[in-house]
Amino acid sequence: MRSMRVAALVWPMLLGGSLALAQAGPDRFDHPKHATMFPRCETCHVGAASEGAPLFPEVTSCAACHDGTIKPVVRWTPPVGRASNLKFGHGRHREVARAAAGRGRGDPPVCSNCHQPDGAGWMQTRRAVIGQCLSCHKTGPDHFAVADTACATCHVPLAQVESLSRERIKAFPAPAAHRVPGFMAIGPSGHGTMARSVGQRAVAASCATCHARDFCANCHVNAPETPTIQALDPDPRSLVLETKLVAPRNHRNPEFLQGHGASTGRNGERCATCHTRQSCTACHIAPPGKAIQALAAAGPGRGLGAQITRKKPLSHIGDFGNQHARLAVAEARSCSTCHARTECLQCHRPDPAAAGGYHPAAFLTRHPASAYARESSCSDCHNPQQFCATCHQQAGVVTTAPLGGRGNYHDGKQSFLLGHGQAARQSLESCVSCHVERDCLKCHASTGGRRFNPHGPGFDAARLKRKNPQMCLACHGYNIP
Repeated sequence: MRSMRVAALVWPMLLGGSLALAQAGPDRFDHPKHATMFPRCETCHVGAASEGAPLFPEVTSCAACHDGTIKPVVRWTPPVGRASNLKFGHGRHREVARAAAGRGRGDPPVCSNCHQPDGAGWMQTRRAVIGQCLSCHKTGPDHFAVADTACATCHVPLAQVESLSRERIKAFPAPAAHRVPGFMAIGPSGHGTMARSVGQRAVAASCATCHARDFCANCHVNAPETPTIQALDPDPRSLVLETKLVAPRNHRNPEFLQGHGASTGRNGERCATCHTRQSCTACHIAPPGKAIQALAAAGPGRGLGAQITRKKPLSHIGDFGNQHARLAVAEARSCSTCHARTECLQCHRPDPAAAGGYHPAAFLTRHPASAYARESSCSDCHNPQQFCATCHQQAGVVTTAPLGGRGNYHDGKQSFLLGHGQAARQSLESCVSCHVERDCLKCHASTGGRRFNPHGPGFDAARLKRKNPQMCLACHGYNIP
């Protein structure tokens, strides 16, 4: 909205400068069959020459001949005026054409100028020959190749024509300018620049010919803050013109996701066209920054905007699962942008009864060495006295003899007794998984037992207290001497 995504967007749009009157078929009245009956158009179409008179003849005029004796009776009714957004009146048009002819600019107005193709015979009429109208107005013979700025010459804004049906509006063809590459992008040829009027109006009159505020607000999230869009009158019928919000080309760059924060612009104005605040918070769960807070919240009068699907960035593929701990420690704020602590605990504090988990396959066979070497902190996820001890008891890996005796858990390492002090100082939480304080006091007590000093030679109590006071608490409690 994003991107857009102001980010460049591409919508297939059906727009038009007028109704397709040039393609209208012949009138229901058979004009060529009556060519010898009427030398002048005004004989039947009095309103084309006289202001206030009806444009079509009465039914009784036909009955003068079609009385069943002279000619067969016919059932004909004057056509009802066709719904159109043309601002055309025969009287006004006739006056302007006569004035121009008086100044030597063109010929006097005749009906065939607009209702009869070049080279056609008398009474070979059509409702309107748009190409000839444009030739007279010096805009070129191709109706839909005319510049958008000329639409208002013949057409009134869509919202002012209540008689137009949704089906007619949906059939509006797109002008050539709307199919030019870059029409939906930002720049001098983009639709936003073309929509801004140079005159007194805040929006180009050509846009109002086929569009209303509802159409623009269907995609533009920032429609309430855009003067050009607000200058259009509201009309829900304009929504029948099809639009589709598509990510611009730069959003499809594989590296766009990694660096999109730098492309938001000042206070996120480049994203405000296509993105709501919610489209950012779909991924960014951390407290939103200024760029996100500056975006409008979704609500009435705004486009739905870009709908974001949360995806893994390229850095998270491959062996990232085994490497992410190092990156998380180095750049914790980067992780917290998208991840909450509960997501981490889904793996790092798994249910012991659930299959799978954080550890790789066959980790159970080597977890003692991993715990002893402190490859990771086991106690971050596990309660040693519950999780570890319970599993060891169920597996039969328990002490059945005093320390140093046969059948002891530590038999896997010969002479463990001689080096267990170093192991305890390195990973005391591993020891307390199975042992309680009284186990240690059998040997290490100043008032009883074997009175082995647990501190060893050259012990620096102050240094240990500064480094890891938890070690002192294991034996001395909070009364550290």
